[in-house]
Amino acid sequence: MKQQIASTIDLHAPSFTDISRFIGENPELGHEEWKASARLIEALKEHGFTVQAPYAGLPTAFLGTYAASKPGPTIAFLCEYDALPELGHACGHHLIGVMSLAAAVGLKAVIDQLGGTIRVYGTPAEETKGAKVDMAAAGLFDDVDFALMAHPYYTYEKSGSSLAMDALEFEFFGKAAHAAASPHEGVNALDAVLLLFQSIGALRQQLHSHARIHGIITEGGKAPNIIPDYAAAQFYIRSASRPYTNETVQKVIRCAEGAALQTGCTMKWSNYEYSYDELITNTHLSDTFTRNLAGLGIPEDEIEYGKDHGSLDLGNVSRHCPAVHPYVKVVDEKHLLHTKEFRDLAMQPRAFEGMLLGAKALAFTAYDVVADPALLQSIRDEFERSVSAAE
Repeated sequence: MKQQIASTIDLHAPSFTDISRFIGENPELGHEEWKASARLIEALKEHGFTVQAPYAGLPTAFLGTYAASKPGPTIAFLCEYDALPELGHACGHHLIGVMSLAAAVGLKAVIDQLGGTIRVYGTPAEETKGAKVDMAAAGLFDDVDFALMAHPYYTYEKSGSSLAMDALEFEFFGKAAHAAASPHEGVNALDAVLLLFQSIGALRQQLHSHARIHGIITEGGKAPNIIPDYAAAQFYIRSASRPYTNETVQKVIRCAEGAALQTGCTMKWSNYEYSYDELITNTHLSDTFTRNLAGLGIPEDEIEYGKDHGSLDLGNVSRHCPAVHPYVKVVDEKHLLHTKEFRDLAMQPRAFEGMLLGAKALAFTAYDVVADPALLQSIRDEFERSVSAAE
């Protein structure tokens, strides 16, 4: 059956490559991925999937479904297809979406013999207001037995961890005045922002080493001779767990309150992007993927231990069903994600080859789990233990 899966993916490889190249050449920001979602939806329909679009109240989200002739587990393959501002597809989402599409098409070739349901979730805006957050909160993964996706990179990595994250904006409101003629009549909102940065700098030495706080000033005034009556800053606040991230957020808010008190400003804070939970990797599912990579010819010593690469909205999904997020090598030079160099190499034939290999590993992994009830039960048992421990 695995040979049948691989042959199906190979048969349609030119089409999958064309779709990925099209998405890469037409980068769209989160929740604006009209062209990308349309191409993926079209392909799903061509391969016999029933598609709901839009989905979950999100215009560029979709759900493709194929139910086998007999019952069995529900498998989710997750597509991403949003680009980065100015950089385009420097995170390889044009590869991610098609990798999951190809895996689903490959598995469909044998699912009627196994039993089960294949779902392909189109999840917009991973880089900002990730759709997986909305979908997970709405319970749309609660009846999924396991969820799979893989990320392109310059090396192979097992599914590892990610950081829980909150995105906070702080706005300070003061009073404008002429900075030379009547500075004593002003209340400087920019001073409050600068004090906030200083307070956070002092706070860092009291935090665990896995915590991260980084921000920018988005508004600092209009002219040097006007005391700013409005200033704002945005921060990402992250840590290895949701509870500690919540705790750190409260400390940062107190820093902002102190900055407002010192300067005489008023302050308002808000979440300007969605909050992401940490990824809870299911090790049984991850080990199955790793074995399949090895079976596809990747030496096991080239598959590195999973590392933390920031924050993912898949973390929210991993609290609702077993999930993994391994990394697949698609470029042979060491270039980091979110760089022009990675973007350019991720459009070369080597990258598309890596995409198709990743698709086979995902489909093989799904096959192994569906074909082995004992493995599926081990995955479920681990999931329940891990989620309880994370709460």
